[in-house]
Amino acid sequence: MPRTLRILLLILPLVAVLAAQPKKYDGPRPPKPDVPYLVLADKLVSTEVIEAKEETRKDETNYSIPGASSTARTPLAEPIFILQTAKLSPDELQCYRLEVRNGNRQVGFNKKKRRDSSRPLRFLVTKLDDNLYKLEANQELENGEYSLSPNGSNQVFCFQIY
Repeated sequence: MPRTLRILLLILPLVAVLAAQPKKYDGPRPPKPDVPYLVLADKLVSTEVIEAKEETRKDETNYSIPGASSTARTPLAEPIFILQTAKLSPDELQCYRLEVRNGNRQVGFNKKKRRDSSRPLRFLVTKLDDNLYKLEANQELENGEYSLSPNGSNQVFCFQIY
């Protein structure tokens, strides 16, 4: 076998291994930890960080957020977020569509009517770097108001799709 062919056969697996190595994330990084940021081209837009007001009546629990619309807006039907974590776990974030009623954004949960209850929308979580994650909607979302919220918390990160 010619010498160059042997060298090529030895180098080829090394090139394949190096090509398979994940590249280090070199995009924009969030200025604050534990706040999801919308990715809009090469810039990040902070979601609206607020506490939802919880109200329970009979078998229904409603969460209300003041204001009819969020200050964080995206035209993308499948939004992408970047999250730098310190305390927050990206796997615990749930996304809900909000209804606008009487100038407030709301989501309700009914214990008896399970199929009518609000269900979280699915997001794909990808680790980019140490404590840095990308969250992507894996379905098209309709225009409207949405919130990301850690499971079991009243803290919400609101955004609007227009």
